[in-house]
Amino acid sequence: MNAETKIHEGGCFCGAVRYALTGPLTYSAHCHCRSCQRAIGAGFATWAAVAPKNFAVTSGEMTIYNSSPGVQRGFCSKCGTSLSYAGDDWTDYAILAATLDDPAFAKPTTNVYLSHQLPWVVLDDELRTYQQFPE
Repeated sequence: MNAETKIHEGGCFCGAVRYALTGPLTYSAHCHCRSCQRAIGAGFATWAAVAPKNFAVTSGEMTIYNSSPGVQRGFCSKCGTSLSYAGDDWTDYAILAATLDDPAFAKPTTNVYLSHQLPWVVLDDELRTYQQFPE
């Protein structure tokens, strides 16, 4: 099985929600926006994304929270683990990379929303950087 067809699985802390990604990642990035910081309780969120057709919940059910106009964040209603991010105008479906069974698979290439970067977060100089989200 090659990288394009490998299935990457993940899920929440308690195991109630499980998901699978197929196909290639469309991106993997650290997001420093204030919305992500608050949603996951950390200095930044590391997202890995696929085409929506390449994401499936395989057991349990995610609870969806409309965190801002046109944005839906998925989480486990039992343990509270943040899991996903989708937007009405987005062509990708993103999951928090750390929720993958093998998070090393989703090595980030970019830092976005550096306009919101916390002063104590140290960046990897080898990653691309954007003050906002690239168009």
